[in-house]
Amino acid sequence: MSAPRDEQPPRSPPRDTEALARVLRTAVRKTNGTASGLYVTEPDHPVLRLVALCGVPVEFAEPWRRVPLTAPVPVADAVREERLVWVGGPDDLARNYPRAAVALPYRFALAAAPVPGRSGPLGALLLLFPGGRPRRVSPEEVDVFVALAHDTGRMLEDAAPLPLPAEPYRIGLEPDGTAAEPAAAFADRLPGGSMALDLEGRITFVTDAALDLFGVHREQVLGTLPWQSLPWLDGPVYEDRYRAAVISRAPVAFTALRPPDRWLSFALYPDGTGVSVRVLPAVEDPSTATALPETWPAAAGRSPRVGRLYFLMHLAAALTEATGVADVAEMVADQILPAFDADGMVLSVAEAGRLRILGHRGYAQETISGLDGLPVDTVLTPAGRVLDSGIPSFFEDRDQLERVYPGAETVSDKTAWAFLPLIVAGRTTGCWVLSYKHPHEFTDDERAVLTSLAGLVAHALDRARMYDAKHHLAHALQEALLPRALPGIPGLTVAARYLPAVHGVEVGGDFYDLIRLTDTTAAAVVGDVQGHNIAAAALMGQVRTAVHAHATAAADRPEEVLARTNRVLADLEPDLLVSCVYAHFDLARRRVCLASAGHPAPLLRQADGPARTLPVEPGPLLGIERDTAYTVTGYELEAEDILVLYTDGLVEHAGVDIDRSTAELVAVLGAFRGADLGDLIDRLVRHAYPDSRYTDDIALLALRADAVHGSHGSG
Repeated sequence: MSAPRDEQPPRSPPRDTEALARVLRTAVRKTNGTASGLYVTEPDHPVLRLVALCGVPVEFAEPWRRVPLTAPVPVADAVREERLVWVGGPDDLARNYPRAAVALPYRFALAAAPVPGRSGPLGALLLLFPGGRPRRVSPEEVDVFVALAHDTGRMLEDAAPLPLPAEPYRIGLEPDGTAAEPAAAFADRLPGGSMALDLEGRITFVTDAALDLFGVHREQVLGTLPWQSLPWLDGPVYEDRYRAAVISRAPVAFTALRPPDRWLSFALYPDGTGVSVRVLPAVEDPSTATALPETWPAAAGRSPRVGRLYFLMHLAAALTEATGVADVAEMVADQILPAFDADGMVLSVAEAGRLRILGHRGYAQETISGLDGLPVDTVLTPAGRVLDSGIPSFFEDRDQLERVYPGAETVSDKTAWAFLPLIVAGRTTGCWVLSYKHPHEFTDDERAVLTSLAGLVAHALDRARMYDAKHHLAHALQEALLPRALPGIPGLTVAARYLPAVHGVEVGGDFYDLIRLTDTTAAAVVGDVQGHNIAAAALMGQVRTAVHAHATAAADRPEEVLARTNRVLADLEPDLLVSCVYAHFDLARRRVCLASAGHPAPLLRQADGPARTLPVEPGPLLGIERDTAYTVTGYELEAEDILVLYTDGLVEHAGVDIDRSTAELVAVLGAFRGADLGDLIDRLVRHAYPDSRYTDDIALLALRADAVHGSHGSG
């Protein structure tokens, strides 16, 4: 039974954050909850930072102190989607957030509400509830949650800016000085008890009868954590029971052996101020347990804390979802550094006899630049020795390092290091360095856990490097099939963008093109070949070539361009569906004519009016029937009108009606009043994918008719 940061007392919020403490206490009181917390968006990163927790130890949130906005966790979903997230119990958590469920296998419910600000969500308010409450949340409760989130938003904007602490603040449920005396609080919870703990796990009250059962004096246990003063309680099972009591706010019980042969039963009764513990001689000794020695070996390494075991499970699950090298490096830095109180990290691999740094945290860029690419010396450097031997090295201070490597130079302010080998299939592929600004004692527990973590990191990094290599190759091929630059068209300003999906490494079939026909006419085309593979990319290249050739031949007849392209594809029998929209611009007559083969309707923003979709009649997809006719729709094109052609990746999202998502894009286009079409494309994409994680490829062309011929651009 341990509490967070065992060597340090709980960190209370400074005086200038009293409003924060008041808001979180009010949230617990008004919702009949057990705890509350506040996440705030970091100014320069798409990351949520845990600022404070009220009602549970900060250690319980160890894996979620910094949460990327793209992470599959309730607070990130609440902010990203700007909605209340409700998790009614363990089943909901396991179904919707399996990674979090692994690390929190307890009976409780939670709500995460986005904290609104003037220009968007400022963060998220987290509320925890005991496991016995109803699984469904009522409309009245939702109203209370939302109102509390609005109150929190006003507090944050009044604070302007709220200081983001390096470590989350631990806020008690009662203001300092107002809580009842520990003994009185204990008496209220459990008459005639034996021991009381605060919510950090420290012993605040103990009876003489309990001292007799433990065989210790009062001064040995008062104010300590049970596992510190009663080492026979230092076991993951006991801490897990303590965590279950605090999080679920439900009584739990367990039996423990006091060496050499005395069994004691513990019953824990929690509430919002602490835990009352009833200790009695066990009625029946478990016969299968192994007796422990009378004298507990003080020098022995502590057993792994249950929080750290859950942390390992959570990190292992998270690393399986990491894709590229940058994702792995960021996840390792965000999750592991705070868990081990480390100040720096360097993640590197050996390539051609040199050390290549793939990720780092806590080091100046000049330092990293000086280390990157250094030759691997297996004798003179700790990293080289680790790469050569595959054995980790730990240095608790500079003296230890200098004794082993007398000539080694330290190029940073760090004074303690763990050099850990990254081993894949029995081969050491790299070195992971964890560092500290102050001397640090590596316990047996830490050494074992860090060595295990290095194995997880090594395999995740190996997968990520393969992913990055395939991703780079696939999208280099994709870019080679797209136009390197758009031609300058007098009287037309153009911007284009191709954005690959981030969920895989396969090449896609989305494309765009701009074709100069004469001095006053041009054609624009956007298309989408079904699938994400080499076949889709090859067909995309054939479609682009066919459209280009027929555009030159058919000139001002969009329907004929699509009909001829369709016949070419039908003869190829590609077994892949192709959609396409073709626009012919007559800039002298200020007119655009469009034809569509099953493609999403273009968007138009008129210079003197609102934006809208253009009702272009869609014909059949290309390549299905050889003899297919297509319909042409013509529109007048005034100066400063903007036409947007795009593929369905911009508007098709799981669980979202396509008409709604298209209408939202029309609103974004209608509100645009800038001159830079590249900025317009960025706004459209950012609205569709705020987290920049595109679930499908996207191709866009934005075209504006200029007031005067000769003004043009591309992007």
